[in-house]
Amino acid sequence: MLKYKYDAIEIPINDEVIVIATDNSGSIGMKVLDDVEVNYETVSYYTFRVAYMECVAAGGEPFAVVLHNFNDETVWKELVKGINKGLKEVGLEKLPITGSTETNFTLNQSALGLVVLGKKTTFRPAKKSHSLELAIIGKPLVGQSVIDEKSSIAPLSLFKELAENSSVDLIYPISSKGIKYEITRQVSQPITYPSELDIHSSSGPATSFLIVYDAEISDYIKKKAGKHLKMIRVLS
Repeated sequence: MLKYKYDAIEIPINDEVIVIATDNSGSIGMKVLDDVEVNYETVSYYTFRVAYMECVAAGGEPFAVVLHNFNDETVWKELVKGINKGLKEVGLEKLPITGSTETNFTLNQSALGLVVLGKKTTFRPAKKSHSLELAIIGKPLVGQSVIDEKSSIAPLSLFKELAENSSVDLIYPISSKGIKYEITRQVSQPITYPSELDIHSSSGPATSFLIVYDAEISDYIKKKAGKHLKMIRVLS
């Protein structure tokens, strides 16, 4: 039923598994030639968001963040501030942050890369329940719409809380390839989508995520997700 495919790399080391997840951002920042003008705190926050969600979705417990700054060393503190904002939302304020800044050459457009390192401490067994529900939480957004429709973005703290719920079978951020791509990648049976759901739009910096959960916690999911919840179907 579920394929459990993740973008993170898993590296077994003795009795542990290191989970490595990454994301990047280009032409978004404060340079003249950038396509989207936004401060670097916001850029790093959303870049961290993607890498964090992919790490946690794969079962990783983050223990460090690596930042690759291709902008200017003067914005390093602003980038770190954005990462710390995300860390605070998920209760990981003391996570170490390291990285590097390109200072030999100047790029005409903003760019950065970010890696979240985690340790896999829990393994999700495939559920044998015949009453699983599939839903999308949050709205797919990219570029300027991320700024303009901030209230439609799935909260990072909600993703963390649901990922820790034992009745959640699968949770995964929607990528730039859209809802249909990610669900087809994770779910084996054909899906009929609600007409009001945009299944092809980019979800950019993981503004939405898919979730498969035991129907017994349906009311809990509805209460926690509120307006962000978009039900798709019951899986059998």
